[in-house]
This record gives sequence, C-alpha cells and structure tokens, in this order.
Amino acid sequence: MIQAIGLTSTPRKELPPAVDDVSFEARPGRVTALLGAPGAGKTTTLRLMLELQRGRGITYFRGRPLHRIAHPSREAGVLLSEVPGHPARTIRGQLGMVCAAVGVPIRRVDEVIEVVGLVSLCDERLGTLSRGMDRRLGLACALLSDPHALVLDDPAGGLSVAEGRWLHEILRAHAAHGGTVLFSTDDPKEAARTADRVITLEGGRLVADQEAADFARTRLRPRVAVRSPHAARLGALLAKEARAAQRSVEVVREDGNRLSVYGSTCADIGETAFRHGILVHQLADETGDMGPRATLPAEGLASATVVASALLTSASATSTLTDDALTDDALTDDALTDDALTDDALTDDALTDDAPTDDASTQDAPATDEPATAVAATGAHTPDEPGPTAESRTRAAASPGARDLHQLPPPIAVRQAPSPLRPLRYELRRATGVGTGYLTSITVLVSSALLSVLLARIGHTPQPRLLAAWPRDCPLPPAALGAGLLGALAFGEEFRHPALAADRGTVPRRLGLLAAKLLVASVTALALAVLTVGCDLEMLYLVYGRDLAGVPADWLSLSASWIGLTVGCAWAGVLAAGIFRSTTAGLAAVLAVPVVVVPLVQKTLTGPSVRKAAGFSERLRELLLMQWPFGGARYIAAGARLVAQPVGSALMLSLTALLCAYLLTTLRSRVR
Repeated sequence: MIQAIGLTSTPRKELPPAVDDVSFEARPGRVTALLGAPGAGKTTTLRLMLELQRGRGITYFRGRPLHRIAHPSREAGVLLSEVPGHPARTIRGQLGMVCAAVGVPIRRVDEVIEVVGLVSLCDERLGTLSRGMDRRLGLACALLSDPHALVLDDPAGGLSVAEGRWLHEILRAHAAHGGTVLFSTDDPKEAARTADRVITLEGGRLVADQEAADFARTRLRPRVAVRSPHAARLGALLAKEARAAQRSVEVVREDGNRLSVYGSTCADIGETAFRHGILVHQLADETGDMGPRATLPAEGLASATVVASALLTSASATSTLTDDALTDDALTDDALTDDALTDDALTDDALTDDAPTDDASTQDAPATDEPATAVAATGAHTPDEPGPTAESRTRAAASPGARDLHQLPPPIAVRQAPSPLRPLRYELRRATGVGTGYLTSITVLVSSALLSVLLARIGHTPQPRLLAAWPRDCPLPPAALGAGLLGALAFGEEFRHPALAADRGTVPRRLGLLAAKLLVASVTALALAVLTVGCDLEMLYLVYGRDLAGVPADWLSLSASWIGLTVGCAWAGVLAAGIFRSTTAGLAAVLAVPVVVVPLVQKTLTGPSVRKAAGFSERLRELLLMQWPFGGARYIAAGARLVAQPVGSALMLSLTALLCAYLLTTLRSRVR
C-alpha cells in the first residue's frame, strides 16, 4: 500500500505551491489513477512521493518512508520520463547495467525482455527506438528488481491505442499479482477505463477520490458531436424541439462550428437537420468530460417533471432568447449568433426536493472543460453519497499517520541516489557497452605508431621518448591523453546519461562507485600503455629494422614511470570529471598537469636548496627496523625518484588535490 499524507511543494517566490496538502492511498491489488489537467500537479506529487523534490509531507510504502528502505528500487519501480541511456547502447546492455545497479542477476534481463515484448529488439540501439519501444524499455527497467509498487508518470502519453492498451494490461497483471500500481494521466476516459480508483487533482489540490465506476458516472457523459457550418441555427432548433417534447437536451457550443449535444441521439439530430435543410459535416457518438469538479446528477427528479433544458453557450457573450423569438422565421444564420440560449422553464418549481439549494456550492465550483452545463446535469451529491472533498478528508483522517491540521507536515529532503549494489560489474558493463572506449583506444594506438615513425625519421629523439611517441614540445604522449580521456568519460557519461539517477539529475558521489571507476580506469590505462609501447616497437622494427627497436637498459624504471604516468592521467580524468560533472573538465584537468603544474614544480625544485634527500632508502630501512625482502629497498628508492621528478611530483600533487576536492564535495552533499 502507498499512503501519501500532506504532500506540499515548496512555493517559488510569491507563487502558490504547485501541490498543496494532497493526501490519498493506493491499495495493493488495485490500479490507481492520478488524474489532472496539464499543470494540475501530477508530476510534482509523484516526485514528492519519491523524495525527488523538496517540500513537505510523507509517503509510506507498505508502512515505511522511502528513505528508510534499504533498497528502494526493490520496493518501488519508477518511470517518470524517457530512459536516459547512451544512444549507442543496446537494450540488453542498458538492462544489464541496471541489473548491476539494483543487485539482481543478469538472467533477469531475459525474463523482463520477454515480459515487455522486446525479444526481437534486444540488440537495437537506444537512439533508434520509437516512443512506444522507449516506454517498453522504461517499464522493463522499472520491473527489473521485481518491485511491489509501480509509480509511473503518464505512461501511455504519446502512444498509439494498441500500445496504450498493451501497457495497461501489463499494469493490470502486476496488480493482479498483489502489487500496487499508481499512474498519472490527463485523460479522464483513460482513467475510467483502466483504473480501479481515480484521484483527481486541480490546481495542486485534491478535489475527488472516487471509485472508477462512481467517477465515470459523475464526470463522463455520453454526447453527440456535431459539426456544421450552420451550428448556431441547428443548436437553436434542437433546443426548441427539446422544449416542445419536454425532453432534457443540452446543447453546448464548442470552438468553431462544433456542437456537443447531451441527451439526444445521432438519429434525432440528423432528422432535425434534414427537415430544416441544414448541412452536417460530422455526426458521431462520444463521451464528454464534465470537468474535475463534476458531481452526481440529482436522482430525485420525477419523470413527469423532467425539465427540458437546452443551453447554447459561447465564450464571448451570453444572452437569453425567449420562446417567442425562437420561431422558424427567426432562425436564420444572420440572427443566430453565439449568444447562449437558456430556457425560461428552468425555475425552482421544476426541481424536486432532493435537488440542492445551497448557492455557495455552485459559486465555489470552478469552470469545467465544457463552456456550460445544464442545471439538471449539475446536481449535488445526495446525502447517501458525500462529495469528493468530504470523502478525501475522511480518508486522510482515517489513514495511519494522520496529523493535526494545524501542524506542518515533515519536510522532504532530497537525498543522493544510492550507489550501485555491484559497482564493479556496473562499471565494467558501462565501459564495454558502447564503442567510445574501443574507438579511443584504436585512435591512440594508430596515432602513437605514426608519431613514433615520424620522430624516428626526424631524429634527435631519445629511445624512451621514441617508444612512448612523446615529442619534447608536446605536453603529454597520445597514450597518456587517451587514458585521461577514458577516465574523464567514466564520470562524464554518467552525468550526461544518468542511468543511476535518471530522476534526480545527479550522479551519486559514493566511494564504492569511485573505487570501481578508478580500478577500471587503472586496468584500461595499463593495457593502453603496454599496447602502445608494443605497437611502437613493432612499427619501428618494420620500418627501420632492429636499430631502433632495441630495449633500453633501464627498462624497469622506465616502465614504472610510463605506467605511473598513464594511470595517473586516467585517475586525474576520473576525479576531475566527477567533481566538475563534465568530460571536458576532466580532460582539461589532465592537460593542466604538464602545462600549469609541472612548470610550477620545476621552478620550485630548481630554486636554491640547503638540504638533499641522499640516503633516503637506508634511513627508511632503519625506521622500519626490518630487512626488505627481494630487494624491496631498491624499488622504494626508485618510486621515490619517480615522485621527485617534476612530472611525477606535479601528478601526485594534482591527484591529491582532486581527491581531497572529491571527498569534500561528497561530505558536503551528505551534510545537505
């Protein structure tokens, strides 16, 4: 069960809140529709329920608020917008990422793909999906963790009739298995046809909470849609004949040359138009919407005293025409304007004792979607059937956790999205799911091989720089730039296509996710460094022979320096992109190390110094009071020499600063 109590959004400046004190329930085993016109507050209500927007109120999912649930995705499946996946990722790859994020086995992907009917399209790219297929994918993501509740914002919006019918069948099947379904819509016919209970919002307030049958009876009425170039004349004739036959017929003038006729049939309207020679372009049965505050018709009207009412209304002006003016001679196109026709027979004597007499109830009712309604069609609720407002208040007071009206509901705090339950699997599937990483690696290898051949042709390049394809005038070699770009993409793509926080607009800065990204970036940079040197050696051997393909004598220290450079650039890209939320910022941070930080370090190291760090390894061994096995002191000294180099020192300083900034932003977001 979902229980929403006192949901109120935070107002902006002097504007009223988009949602004001909304309380309702969505019971298990039933489909509940949240109905309202565009701007009524449906999406805001759902976001407040899911704690995606600041405000006040509380929502219980089976007795617990969402932030008290260890794994919220296993309690509520959410679909509020389009799936924010990378356009080049396949459907199966996107669902595999979500599986790792919510902690379910990968076999669940095949099960959900079969449920939503995407078996034949599982290898399609997300950028090629239609609106209907994207909705199916969004529903599949919501169903992956097998949640108890489904919360969907306008799931059938923009879909064809067949696609909408299929989607609501899936929702109905989920409810039949004991789940709770809550979806929003702006179509009252869809709500009455597909839901068990309809909750109506208007202007951010709850105006009705009804069973679907009661909602259909109070708000939806059959009507005949008529389109004619002589709509005004035809409406007046229908009104006159209704009074003569003492039938309750309501004629409503729509935009243009359209009429909506309530209480009549296509046959009667067609016969009237034929007798008077009126051209008709359209004549069809429809279901009319009486507006969000429509009420039940009064049920005490005696058949002998049924009032024949016919209203022809307009948005510009209204006037009353008497019965004497409604003659056949006066019903010309020039005389019949858009003025409203009211019936003098609509008097208090024609109403029964059960009809409402309180003027305040009619004054408070807002304008409906129809320009006007007949008096007989706007009867109030009988004593046995309380109005929607009273019913909603009764349900809110009887629900658990009901509060005093004089007390403010608790504030809603927007929290970070949870970290992936299996971050390493998530990061591996993210990195290998699109071709960006492969294309970047191939570009780095080709450019490095060509650059090494060109440097060998020019000459005057040391062997280590030749193998790394690193000219003296370039800040970084292609392999280090490629590793930094791949590291920046690790977080940059998360913010551009936030699969982890599709509805929050931000990516969780969790240490587990950061560790997974750093580990994958390290492995990728290490592989790129080794492949680059191997390709350069092979290319130099093929072009120039063995003279330039030899291995340097101090290859061990050079290899450590080379691996440290590429891995450090990858880490700098990851951290900078996570801090500044951009791939470009991550790559800029990588380039800033040799361009900005290295000159500063060189200037510091080349200055006058009184002391030197000679004998560092011996003093370190004395400090630890132990003998380093396998010549460990030599490796420690080599690492110290790497750090002492300008590039190594600059890279270490940059990584330290970026890591501290990342931790600071993480702590600040948690404090907020």
